[in-house]
Amino acid sequence: MNNIIKSIEDAQMKAEVPVFNVGDTVRVSAKIKEGNRERIQVFEGTVLKKQGTGVRATFTVRKLSSGIGVEKTWPIHSPIVEKVEVVRRGKVRRAKLYYLRNRTGKAAKVKELVK
Repeated sequence: MNNIIKSIEDAQMKAEVPVFNVGDTVRVSAKIKEGNRERIQVFEGTVLKKQGTGVRATFTVRKLSSGIGVEKTWPIHSPIVEKVEVVRRGKVRRAKLYYLRNRTGKAAKVKELVK
């Protein structure tokens, strides 16, 4: 039974997975269906967390929209997620950045990673 589930999950995984980490500012292009039309909507923000493995892997992105924090969680291997672009790399020391939810303005920024 386990081999059947694994083969189904392997067939649904994307060939190229975008490389990004927690703290990075990313631009997620997602397919949106409106009636019989399909368009691509961009959501740009900071990656708060990555969790899961394989086909169940998800990531959460947070942005400020009109002063209100908006978070969205996407499966990495979903066909809805067209592409994930890294705008800038962030320097963080945590695996989950939940503390950013309580901060506003400059305090909610993540320092840029300089290599």
